[in-house]
Amino acid sequence: MTATSQKNWVGEPSELLRVGEGFRLADVDPSSTPGYDGGKKTAQEDLESGAAELDELQERLFAESRSEATNASVLLVLQAMDSAGKGGIIRHVVGSVDPQGVALAAFKKPTAEELAHDFLWRIEKRLPEPGFIGVFDRSHYEDVLIGRVRSLAGADEIERRYGAINEFEKRVSERGTRTIKVMLHISPDEQRERLMERLERPDKHWKYNPGDVDERALWPKYMDAYQLVFERTSTPWAPWHVVPANSKWYARIAVQALLLEALERIDPQWPAATFDVEAEKARLAAS
Repeated sequence: MTATSQKNWVGEPSELLRVGEGFRLADVDPSSTPGYDGGKKTAQEDLESGAAELDELQERLFAESRSEATNASVLLVLQAMDSAGKGGIIRHVVGSVDPQGVALAAFKKPTAEELAHDFLWRIEKRLPEPGFIGVFDRSHYEDVLIGRVRSLAGADEIERRYGAINEFEKRVSERGTRTIKVMLHISPDEQRERLMERLERPDKHWKYNPGDVDERALWPKYMDAYQLVFERTSTPWAPWHVVPANSKWYARIAVQALLLEALERIDPQWPAATFDVEAEKARLAAS
């Protein structure tokens, strides 16, 4: 990362948060703030300075793609238990860049048309074009998470899907899309507090889903399903990152850092003019 965005990080967030060999979700403290040497106030300041960097990098990526000098794009995949903060990431992190360069897809329960195709059919249609930051609010991973926990598919089919996901994400990588997969990790107690807040505030009732309480009863099964997802689908071309998310401020600064790292590695450049700049200045002055 640049000197501005990395000043309060001890190490690279992409390495600190990456799921590696021997990773165990149960060992991650949802209240921890790995690698960040600052508190809430400092994080807010860093988030604001990082927003300016992110905005410029995204514009450079978009501009470079318009000149057909690159086919690069970025895909941020957000997975989490309910109320973990996906919406806050989208508003406070991704929302800092020009919305014309963002492609957001929120995947809900599959429609009848979608169910008539392979589970990746609807996902492929929403992949970001060159120059864009794509964001998946939930994703194809629902098909191996809920699919396993709720027994919506057989064990053999779930195993097939892991392999299909790896092959799919490799193709996506080879076409120029850098994928950042993030699981926002909160504790059951933190989720209870956030859901209770929604019940206590009339302006938040619309965000509350009674089914969330039912899903809480399945928490251990979901954690086991996530562990299997990490073991089967954290690959060199599309690694998983687990972001402790009990502290919203940490989750936001961490995801922003992951996005900044990805864009800086792409290193998009402003495209050179395809016309004589001085001649155009003269023509404009004379007009």
